[in-house]
Amino acid sequence: MVLVNNKFYSENRKRLASQLKPQSIAVFNSNDLMPRNGDQFYPFRQNSDFFYLTGIDQEESILLLAPGHPEQGMREILFLIETNEKIANWEGHKYTKKEASEISGIQNIQWLNSFQTYFEEQMSRSNCIYLNNKAYPGYKSDLPSRDFRFAQKIRNQFPAHQTQRSAPILTNLRMIKQEPEIQKIKEAIHITGKAFERMLRYTKPGVKEYEIQAEMEHAFAMNGAQGNAFAPIVASGKNACVLHYIKNNQTCRDGDLLLCDFGAEYGNYAADISRTFPVNGKFSGRQRDLYNLVLRVQKKAIAQLVPGTTLKKYNQLVTGFMEQELINIGLLSDVEVRNQDPEQPLVKRYFMHGTAHHLGLDVHDVHDKHRTFEPGMVFTCEPGVYIREENIGIRIENNILITADGPVDLSEKIPRETDDIEEWMR
Repeated sequence: MVLVNNKFYSENRKRLASQLKPQSIAVFNSNDLMPRNGDQFYPFRQNSDFFYLTGIDQEESILLLAPGHPEQGMREILFLIETNEKIANWEGHKYTKKEASEISGIQNIQWLNSFQTYFEEQMSRSNCIYLNNKAYPGYKSDLPSRDFRFAQKIRNQFPAHQTQRSAPILTNLRMIKQEPEIQKIKEAIHITGKAFERMLRYTKPGVKEYEIQAEMEHAFAMNGAQGNAFAPIVASGKNACVLHYIKNNQTCRDGDLLLCDFGAEYGNYAADISRTFPVNGKFSGRQRDLYNLVLRVQKKAIAQLVPGTTLKKYNQLVTGFMEQELINIGLLSDVEVRNQDPEQPLVKRYFMHGTAHHLGLDVHDVHDKHRTFEPGMVFTCEPGVYIREENIGIRIENNILITADGPVDLSEKIPRETDDIEEWMR
């Protein structure tokens, strides 16, 4: 477990509480243990909002906030599973009240079976309850989360109470990374870099994509990461033109490029790096030209990650950089581009995704696409070119911290120049 001074979590709760309506409370649930098959569960991963507010990395936990309660000790209550000898023997150690208080900074720690009593007392004093039903644009799951189930129950049991969403408040808070968060992201990136160097040394014609993934994950484990921050992409040849290719089961062939999009998770914070390199250790002339095209666009794009712009404007700007590069290399013609349908830009044939997304507790971290860039935000920068007819897909992705003095590349030490990559592979 990676510990942070509990002042970080206490301050997060204070900032949230300061934005709640008077006479309101807020409830946050931990994630569920997710069933795998038979009597097995997937490894537990905490709800990011709950972790941001508590630092508690354990299932079946509830945070109850009541900022306006007249008793200081009732304004923050954390509810945990009460462990016993059987649970300790079969599942391992669970937090004691003292441990949970030291991690979270919350003084009032109670066992979960007392939640309803405390909750009903708090509801009797409140007019409004904030519910944490996370909604990611473009994402839908058929599995209702613990927070979602709780919200349904509350609306049925307390129909006279107002309900509000805590997600907009937490989104605005989480978009600006604080120093403890930046340090965790840096460490996740550092471990990811070690994995990349191991992958470069191992890659050669004839190896399987999953073997390279195994080298990556070995480096993650040996350097203290929790594992993958997301399902890694290890895509050789034509597979690199599939943006979310995760089968990773094909043979890497002589003459092909290998695109890897991967990142370690450290202390629940993600890295997200993409690198493309030749399976045989040597870029062909065509591969080098296309790779350097993408690299030029990335360097220009990184320079534009400064306070004041928006994600939409930024993506439009970078798309313009890529469009001109594709004209220069002959993949697009200047005449075609001048006469194109602006709703269907031709550059999307070869560069069909956005350039940047927020990075943090989630690899695609919470965001407001209309909010201007501010110091403390961390973005990916990941231009790419995908040419299906040539079985070439190239993406280069770095992780960038926005500051008042300009962008800081947190991943600058991970090799990305063609000569450096070839040198590592030799």
